Amino acid sequence: MNRCDYNKLMLEELEGAREKKLLLHACCAPCSSACLERLYGRVHTAVLFYNPNIETEEYLKRENELKRFLRETDLADFFECKHEKEAYYAAVKGLENEKEGGKRCAKCFELRLDFTARTAAENGFDYFATTLTVSPLKDAELINGIGEECAKKYGVKWLPNDFKKANGYLRSCELSREHKLYRQDYCGCVYSMRERDERAAAAKIKSGCKP
Repeated sequence: MNRCDYNKLMLEELEGAREKKLLLHACCAPCSSACLERLYGRVHTAVLFYNPNIETEEYLKRENELKRFLRETDLADFFECKHEKEAYYAAVKGLENEKEGGKRCAKCFELRLDFTARTAAENGFDYFATTLTVSPLKDAELINGIGEECAKKYGVKWLPNDFKKANGYLRSCELSREHKLYRQDYCGCVYSMRERDERAAAAKIKSGCKP
């Protein structure tokens, strides 16, 4: 089955869109870097760091790093919002033991994209999108499907995207090194952190080391 080329659709949609406004949900500075570079000059972008799934200390670290990257590059504006941890735990209640990449993650995507769509509609943006698709571990088809549903709900246009295409993920790694960005090794929620720690402990045992 042929999968949709969301990157191509995005570039076609943005032809002649320089004066339009995009609200881009961002999960972190490293992921945002290549996405913003690709968007620059095609559409006026503001970055929304809405990630209630991330615990407070990690949240502040990622938010500050994203703001630093934007100051250094001037690729986009920063759109302020609150850190609403309680919204995340309410959204994933009953899914705490799901594996990373499963139903819990889909609910998390829905939560963040729903808020982004609503915020875009309330503030006069023409489009909304997310940097999540730059990750090789994220399903672009699932994310684009959720984005389309949120677009219908709030009457604002979803910008189709798959930022990992055209070496997007590789470019994000290069830009992270260039700007010395903090690059996390887990999604951000306590459940992904738990899985990371379990994998690390299992690797130590396998290698003959005590955890």
